[in-house]
Amino acid sequence: MTAAVAVRTEEATLHWLALSLTVGLGPRKARDLLTRFGTPQAVFRASASELESFGLHGGTARNLASGVAFEEAAAQHERLKQCGATLIPFDDPLYPEQLRQIYDPPIAMFAKGRLELLETVMVAIIGSRRATAYGKAVAQKISAELCAAGVTVTSGMARGIDTAAHEASLEVQGGTIAVFGCGLDLIYPTENRKLAARIALDGLLLSEYPFGSPAYPQNFPVRNRIISGLSAGVVVVEGAQYSGSSITARLALDQGREVFAVPGNITSGMSYGPNLLIRQGAHLVIQTSDILDELPEDARLRLAASRQEREPPAQQELPYSEAPAATKELAKRVVKQLRPDAPTPLDDLLDALPGASASETIAVLFDLELMGLVKQLPGKSYVLVW
Repeated sequence: MTAAVAVRTEEATLHWLALSLTVGLGPRKARDLLTRFGTPQAVFRASASELESFGLHGGTARNLASGVAFEEAAAQHERLKQCGATLIPFDDPLYPEQLRQIYDPPIAMFAKGRLELLETVMVAIIGSRRATAYGKAVAQKISAELCAAGVTVTSGMARGIDTAAHEASLEVQGGTIAVFGCGLDLIYPTENRKLAARIALDGLLLSEYPFGSPAYPQNFPVRNRIISGLSAGVVVVEGAQYSGSSITARLALDQGREVFAVPGNITSGMSYGPNLLIRQGAHLVIQTSDILDELPEDARLRLAASRQEREPPAQQELPYSEAPAATKELAKRVVKQLRPDAPTPLDDLLDALPGASASETIAVLFDLELMGLVKQLPGKSYVLVW
């Protein structure tokens, strides 16, 4: 499916860019101006005194009336064309209706990738940057299963849970949207450059910040309102009490979105946030159906309709059944020793497998990694892929 992009003149695009780039003009006041004047072109035709009478600060009114932002708008327009990105202004049919309805929707968004994903049912998967092996495994499992149900996974491409959610979605050829807290040309964190490139091809990159905007810390809480605003529900996997994921959960509640939380070990600081959300009334998640069953009715109907268009997935054999006969029994023993929620160091694994040599065990681990059943972590530790 290909999204129908609105046909817009270059002049109209420049006016939208200039409106979004005008210093001192936030998204709420910009939307009020559009309600009053109708179009960005009409806003820029208004005089400074007319704009001031509408309630704008004198400096902001003069900035608009003088059109000082058009030089930067022209530069941004050129960068849009160079990198193959698209501007999605507030009046574009592709602008998600659920995002329009939040308190302060962005006046325009920079987008690169599969624009049609904006027309799908979206669910946010968020959590700690310092995610545990348990948290990453849960995020991967839920993301993959949501994608299999036709859901697009949204997140912020941060380290930890966000990265795990995006990667798992791409692995199953599902839809995923990464919302930036900086310009689309500045990848943050830098180690996610390859991930961003994959999402630009098979998912969608979004930002309300123009090209060249640095990843200032204050941008990310502001960015989070877009992640929750796009989504029918927000799933918190891990996070401390005052983490960014807790802020996003509160934003989701304010926006009327469903909030879900994955319970965790009460001795782990990373579980405090979701455990507290559950105590406060968030939906408890122990399996992906807990999320799908509680989505709004219109979202469930859309997913049901899309499910009829897809072929049911083929039944998959246990991966280790494909291992060579000589190592099949050892593969089963290795799998029994590993856990999805805690890494097992190689030395501990060897100690738990008497009669198996180190070379045999490492060879089996390599086979199991290729089959997608086991994942190696830094420090020669292994987890079971859940």
